[in-house]
Amino acid sequence: MIMNNSVTEFILFGLTQDAEKQKVIFGVFLILYLLTLLWNFLVVVTIKLSVSLGSPMYFFLSYLSFADACFSTTTAPRLIVDALTQKKTISYNECLTQVFAVHFFGGTEIFVLIVMAFDRYVAICKPLQYTTIMSQRVCSMLVILAWVGSCVHSTAQIFLVLQLPFCGPNVIDHYFCDVEPLMQLACMDTFVINWLVVSNSGTVSTMSFIALLISYVVILYSLRNHSAEGRRKALSTCTTHFIVVLLFFGPSIFIYTRPQTTFSVDKMVSVFYAIGTPLLNPLIYTLRNAEVKNAMRKLWCRKI
Repeated sequence: MIMNNSVTEFILFGLTQDAEKQKVIFGVFLILYLLTLLWNFLVVVTIKLSVSLGSPMYFFLSYLSFADACFSTTTAPRLIVDALTQKKTISYNECLTQVFAVHFFGGTEIFVLIVMAFDRYVAICKPLQYTTIMSQRVCSMLVILAWVGSCVHSTAQIFLVLQLPFCGPNVIDHYFCDVEPLMQLACMDTFVINWLVVSNSGTVSTMSFIALLISYVVILYSLRNHSAEGRRKALSTCTTHFIVVLLFFGPSIFIYTRPQTTFSVDKMVSVFYAIGTPLLNPLIYTLRNAEVKNAMRKLWCRKI
């Protein structure tokens, strides 16, 4: 496809062109990115090394934290480096790679969140069968399915981008490559491509969000037969999951479920779900989860 295009590289506009603001962006997002890697690394290592965190819920949480770190890495480093450069260029192939990576790890987060909701449903609604249903083999298969599903989703996004011819201009009004900003540069009517993007990314985000909402409604309904202590613990866990779901799916649905149009807040919304959410997820899970906090305290205090 590159041979059919007169454009072999793109220029990323970034969050701003103001030199002073770019210095602030460099400092702020460098700190946020390093904190994201640190927090998610701590969660993954703590779960892997702590015997008390051997349940399926924490098994899935470790993969969510890993996906968070990778998802942030797809966009944050380039944003940080570009804040120090005048010409923010990215080659055609690098742009395609970034599109694939963003949707691959973003899709992984979606599918892992669905798996985590299924785990909570089985734990609360079918407690006597929980260990049988959520065996180690089943948990591993669910994670593999999440990776495969996200790979299929991101491959579809790349296929759509490959249909777009580029003949100039080549300035992407964004801080990373994504399908929507690229469609604005295409030398063709992108109505059908946009419809396919909405049908793919928009449908995956919306239907997953609806499925998660239904699962939480079913869980809450089933809690009426539990003891007060059981309800309290289940509500605490489900509330944590639901907060993460809202933080991720709200911006994602806003970006990917509408006709091809641009709003001034698009880039800030993208910053929130691509950089902010991976930072907040481990904090939400650790601050609201006594087991994770205790395991982390015991493990790292002993190591130090």
